[in-house]
Amino acid sequence: MRLFWLNRIEDETGVSGDGIVAEGVEFTDGTCVLRWLTATASTAAYLSIAYVESIHGHGGKTQIIFAYGLAGPRD
Repeated sequence: MRLFWLNRIEDETGVSGDGIVAEGVEFTDGTCVLRWLTATASTAAYLSIAYVESIHGHGGKTQIIFAYGLAGPRD
């Protein structure tokens, strides 16, 4: 299990703002749960960290930061 955060470098939509906008956990089987820290907070589950990045990464404008550093290949 790995903890992670979404660090929004640039907010394209004006909804979430910049900085740490969500926190999440990646389970051993690859499933991820993401909790938004915004005024319109919500929680969602994803099949993998790749899905999280493809949906919320905004072409590199949002970083996935794991508790030990930036996202990279799974150990």
